[in-house]
Amino acid sequence: MFSKKQSNIFLTLSGLFTLILLIWRPVPKFDYDFEQFFPQDNEALSFYKSYADIFGGDNDYLLLAFENDDQELWQPEFLSNFESLQSQIKVLEGVDTTISVLDLREPRIGAFGVQFRQVVTWDESRVNLTLPKSQLAGSLISEDGNALLLLVKNKTGISKEAGDVLYQSIREEIDESELKLRAVAGKIQTQGDFVKLMQSEFGFFFAISLVVMLLILTLLFRSWWGVVIPFVVLLIGVLWAFGVILWMGKPLALMSVMQPTIFLIVGLSALIHFFVHLVKKLQADTDQKEAIRHSYKQLFIPVLLTMMTTALGFFSLWFTSIPALQDFGLTTAIGIFMIFLAVIGISPGLLYLVSKSLNSRPLKAKRVVSLRTFFSLILKRRKVIGFGFLAMSIIAVFLGVRIPINGYLLDNLPFDHPIREDFGYFDSEFGGSNPFELSLELGTEADTFWDYEVLQQVQKLEEELNEVFGENKFISPITLTKTLNQAQNQGNVDAFRFPSRGQFIRMQRILRQGSGELVEGLIDSTGRISRISGRLPDFGSYKMRNLRSELDRFIQSELDSSLLKTRWTGTAFLIDQGHESVTWQMARGLGVAFLLVGLIAGILFRSWRISFLLLIPNVIPLLLMLAVMCFLGIEFKLTTAILFTVAFGIAVDDSIHFMTRFRLELGSGRSFFYAMKRTFLETGKAILLTTVVLVSGFVLFVLSDFGVTFYSGVLISCALVFALLADLMLLPLLLIPMKRVWEGKQNSET
Repeated sequence: MFSKKQSNIFLTLSGLFTLILLIWRPVPKFDYDFEQFFPQDNEALSFYKSYADIFGGDNDYLLLAFENDDQELWQPEFLSNFESLQSQIKVLEGVDTTISVLDLREPRIGAFGVQFRQVVTWDESRVNLTLPKSQLAGSLISEDGNALLLLVKNKTGISKEAGDVLYQSIREEIDESELKLRAVAGKIQTQGDFVKLMQSEFGFFFAISLVVMLLILTLLFRSWWGVVIPFVVLLIGVLWAFGVILWMGKPLALMSVMQPTIFLIVGLSALIHFFVHLVKKLQADTDQKEAIRHSYKQLFIPVLLTMMTTALGFFSLWFTSIPALQDFGLTTAIGIFMIFLAVIGISPGLLYLVSKSLNSRPLKAKRVVSLRTFFSLILKRRKVIGFGFLAMSIIAVFLGVRIPINGYLLDNLPFDHPIREDFGYFDSEFGGSNPFELSLELGTEADTFWDYEVLQQVQKLEEELNEVFGENKFISPITLTKTLNQAQNQGNVDAFRFPSRGQFIRMQRILRQGSGELVEGLIDSTGRISRISGRLPDFGSYKMRNLRSELDRFIQSELDSSLLKTRWTGTAFLIDQGHESVTWQMARGLGVAFLLVGLIAGILFRSWRISFLLLIPNVIPLLLMLAVMCFLGIEFKLTTAILFTVAFGIAVDDSIHFMTRFRLELGSGRSFFYAMKRTFLETGKAILLTTVVLVSGFVLFVLSDFGVTFYSGVLISCALVFALLADLMLLPLLLIPMKRVWEGKQNSET
């Protein structure tokens, strides 16, 4: 295999495939949908879907805050412009409805039933409000009284492309108006800004990765063929990887920003193994063509296994229940496989084409001596090294259990991004930007939500909500009850409160008739399901978990479940559920990765004890990652938990290289310790080089504005350094007690 003839066939087929990709090139499509981070095996997601069928999605809105420059807010001209803009936005395609203070109508109960009048009216000279500003502040009017809120509810299930068009249309209408937009926040705007940042970072990391790759190749091989051939191979490999991914119909999502760098550095580490071996053959005056054939033939299986374990490390994310992680794992695994095909299919053929120009400089002896001295030191300090790794692992576990699980909606954005500022403005001035939903259902002893005893339960619950989460403007059956109580008291502000039983009896007839438009979107058609809805600041999943637990304790102890039952729901709740499932998601991904790698090692070395031993030096770097997270204050969340699986898949490559070479040395008839020494000196240098390459690539991610990319750079780089130390210092020591097993296997094979 890998003769000149075979390599030329591979090269021709590779050229044809590249040509097909260029002719029928797929169109790159970027997408960001935070709902892809919902755990799909969570029963809460099924409940939310049925809940959304009744009341609509809770996150399909855009918040727009407008100020009247430095003038008084309640000016006729400003309100006229505001009304005009709202009317123009309302008729845009994709808009379901718009809500502002101008839509509010105050009910009044009189002899002829319920009548409504506008809360805000104006003419050319004056503005009239029928409700006090304090009653509206924090919902449709800012707390400081300087801005009005326009809530634009888009149609449920709107696509990313349609959302972009709608948001662009809204911005054009705003630009043509005479209004000053103070802040904007919402799904269609956030998704668009995320995608723009993703596109920018995708190109940036692709370009800087190419530069770093060229620098590494130049420093390592110092020959034109040692730079140009890997560069061409990897560039074509990345083209293949993304071509196949896009052919599958997979859009480039949030974590796709990392994929160009991952593909390049993983492919480069494989090529370095081949080229270092080739250089050694050339230095030994081996014929160029024979050196090429022998290098690829001898290292094909080790490189295949290492690329496979790396791909499987990513692919194990497929076994989580988060669609975003599943797609990232699948597409990255496919991309790594395409990179491997490019390395095997293109580089040997190109080397044969330029075989007459191949040359190399001799290795510096002092590097080999330093590794030999290091190996001797390791054997002399066995107990110190063994207990040292054990102690560090125990400390790391102790620190790791102290890391909180916490995530925010805008986790992945830089702290100084304008979106964060706008969301913060809505949190402080309009009660929050995160949707809040609590489902209410009648108990077995209740007939309708308009039973006074049921409303008393809802009132107690809402009072506790304000106590736990802070004063907020929630919408619930109590809101309607208070409004009607105020209505039957001629709009008296003091009457906007929960009615006494006597006051309730006076409004009961109107409530039981359904109150017309007042109950729309509040109670379902069966009359047995309602909601408490509102907006909250993004407290983070850790704090929200504690707040929800506090409210749950109150519900269990203070509310009568035979009258009222509650259930958490909503997109914000589902996102928090996703973060809270990180332990299970990480365990599932790592479990699959351990199983697959252990299976491969067991088949390769024909010993399950050796397979288990192989995992030990690759578990320790994961434990030390916990210590790094604790020291740097990095919290557990979906986007940091998955890095353990990714790091394991990449780090285990060095162990497989070491063990494969050790097996070959023993198979050549060498003694156990001499085989280990040769493996350490030869393979040790290769894994040292590949670790430098991998760390050089992953450390680039610290330049990212995305949280997930930044944390990937920090944690995976640290894990790779820890893995290198474990493979060079701990793995040889773990092999020594297996001496009889290895020798027994060699004797049986002989």
